[in-house]
Amino acid sequence: MSAPKRNYWVDLFTAETWKEFHDAGASVSGFSESRWNTVQKMAIGDYLLCYLTGVSRWIGVLEVTSPAFKDKKTIWKGSEFPCRVGVRVVAALTPETAIPVMALKDRLSIFEKLKSPSAWTGYFRSSPNRWKLSDGEHVVKAVLDAQENPTVRPFDPAKLKYRPKAFKAKIGLVTVPDSEPNEEPVTTEPSKEPSAHSEIQLLLLQLGSEMGYDVWVARNDRGRSVDGKRFAELPRIKNSLPLQFDEATNKTIELIDVLWLNKNAIVAAFEIESTTSIYSGLLRMSDLIAMQPNLNIPLYLVAPDDRREKVFNEVNRPTFSRFSPKLVDICRFISFESLKEKLTQVQSVIRYLKPEFLGELSESCLLE
Repeated sequence: MSAPKRNYWVDLFTAETWKEFHDAGASVSGFSESRWNTVQKMAIGDYLLCYLTGVSRWIGVLEVTSPAFKDKKTIWKGSEFPCRVGVRVVAALTPETAIPVMALKDRLSIFEKLKSPSAWTGYFRSSPNRWKLSDGEHVVKAVLDAQENPTVRPFDPAKLKYRPKAFKAKIGLVTVPDSEPNEEPVTTEPSKEPSAHSEIQLLLLQLGSEMGYDVWVARNDRGRSVDGKRFAELPRIKNSLPLQFDEATNKTIELIDVLWLNKNAIVAAFEIESTTSIYSGLLRMSDLIAMQPNLNIPLYLVAPDDRREKVFNEVNRPTFSRFSPKLVDICRFISFESLKEKLTQVQSVIRYLKPEFLGELSESCLLE
C-alpha cells in the first residue's frame, strides 16, 4: 500500500521574517489568527513552499513536523503569528540564489488561462494557501536543484523591504490591493488611440461634471488623457476625497474608476471593465460593503454589452451573496452601448438630469 501523497502550502515571508525565522532556530512557522482553520488542516509530512515577497522568489521548503498549535512566544517582531506548526528545513536559499517565480512560468498551472497579466498574484495573497500537487512538486524540485547548484540573480535591494501595507478598518487591519493594470499604460501625453476603458471613464467624468457634481477619477488614472483631454484638468475634478471614513475605506474608494460627489456625499460609483478582470472591480465593491455595511452608495459596473452575461455570473457568485446587503441588490449593470446611446439622446438637457436617470439606464443583475 503506497503512502498518501503530501500536501503543499505556500508560506509567505518577507526578508525580515525569513531572517527572524532562522534566528529563532528555523523550527517553527507561524501564521495570523484569521488563518487558524486552514493551519489546522496541515498534516505532519506536508511541505511549506517558502515565498519571498517583494522580489517574488521561492526561497525554501519546510516539512511540517507537528500538528497545529497556538503560541505567542516572540519569534517575529512585526507580528505574533500565533497559529503555528513545527517544521524542519528541507532546503533553504538566500534572496540572491532564490528562484524567481517567473522562472517557473511554463511549469506552474497558476499561469494558465490568466484573465489579466497579474492575475497569478492572487495565489500569493494569503498564507498558508494550499497548492496543486503538481505545482508543489515543481517548486520543490526547483528549490532543491538551486540548493545543489546555486545561481546568483541580482535584484533591486529596495524590493526586499516591501511589506503589504495594512490599514485600519472597523473590521480590523486590512490590506487594499492596487488596481490591476488597464490595457493601456499611464501617460501624461495625449493618447492617439484611447482605450475603451479610458473613453468610458472620460464620458462618465464629463457627464457628472455637466450635471453639476464634483468628480473623482481613480488615483492611479489621474495622468491619463483622451483626445487631448487630461483627466487631471477636467472641470470639477477633485484632487482629494472627503475623509469621512476610516483609512482602509478611503484607500479603497480612491481606486474606484469614477465617482460623482455632492459636497461630502458620494452620489454614484462606477467600475469600468473592458478587457481587465470583472472580478477585480467587484472585489473592490465588496470590500466597501464588508467595511461599511451601512454605506448607501449606488454602485454601477460598466462593461461592453457582450460581457453582460459574464458580469451577471460574477455578481451572483456565492461569495458576494454572503454580504448584507447582497452585492447583487446594490450593484447594477450599464453597457457601453446604452451609455453612449443615452448620452446622444439627452445631450441638450444633461445639466437638468438627476442621478435617478441612472436607474433607467442601468439594469438589475438579479438572475431570473
